[in-house]
Amino acid sequence: MATLLPPSVGDLPARARRTFRERVSGDPTGAPGWVREIASVGEGPGWFEPDGVVWRVHGDLSTLAGGVVALLAQGAHPLALAGVQRHSSYREDPWGRLSGTARWLVVCTFGSAELAERESARVRGMHRRVRGTTADGRAYAAGDPALLRWVHLAFTDAFLAAQRELGTDLAPRFGRRWADAYVREWARTARALGAGDLPGSEAELAEALVGFAPELEPVPADLLRFLAGPPGLGRAERVFYAGLAGAAGLLLPPVVAPFAGATGRAVRGPRERARLVRARWQLRAARAALGPYSPSEQAARHRLGTGPRPAWLT
Repeated sequence: MATLLPPSVGDLPARARRTFRERVSGDPTGAPGWVREIASVGEGPGWFEPDGVVWRVHGDLSTLAGGVVALLAQGAHPLALAGVQRHSSYREDPWGRLSGTARWLVVCTFGSAELAERESARVRGMHRRVRGTTADGRAYAAGDPALLRWVHLAFTDAFLAAQRELGTDLAPRFGRRWADAYVREWARTARALGAGDLPGSEAELAEALVGFAPELEPVPADLLRFLAGPPGLGRAERVFYAGLAGAAGLLLPPVVAPFAGATGRAVRGPRERARLVRARWQLRAARAALGPYSPSEQAARHRLGTGPRPAWLT
């Protein structure tokens, strides 16, 4: 059991914290230009209630595992996968791809309504350029409402599962139906990108995912290998990432798990529980080292007048 215990905060020096921030945002402070804009552009609370359920889910480090789950699920849809493979540099620059996805997520979560609208317009513009035909002749387009719907469902389910299994328990704060509130509220971002027919509850989300089963195919082996261990990680980062990746395979929904060669949520034996415990301890240690709020949330709190001016904001 000793390997499951979290390291002390002192074992995560400032350099490691800077490396982590740079991985997920592209800036060692965790505050690139688009994070700084969360503090300065627009007024008011934005699309989501401050300290509401969307803030709390996306402000939790369980999203690190949720991101891996979402990418596995996205890889099971051949048209969604084609868009990623042919129109992004995720293999050559996986961390650039990560920070690009993180930008949309955190700006829409913590930014003002003005900034969220601007970010959504930027992503819609990118989507218009992502289109083509697969090797077997099937057309794809990132702006296709049906494809946008699948990506939204996969991401929503992934972050929800990660929060429930690895994150802070939200029931005491938001009640036992907090997951329904998250599904209903986060759908706003998908509608802003052009998706429709979106679920408004956890049960509707599960039903919508099952509806895509005929369109799913096995996740390519090279993508599975890539997600199991992306290049460019240091030794400590590989250990940390391995714990998250090991948990991710246990968070996939039943409709997706077989296509990823994963156990999914169906089995919770001693080995599977140990993998989840390891990931929980890792994230607990990371929370202790990084502090309660991300730079993005610090920026939002400063804009709203509920938090101090961040030291990195010049």
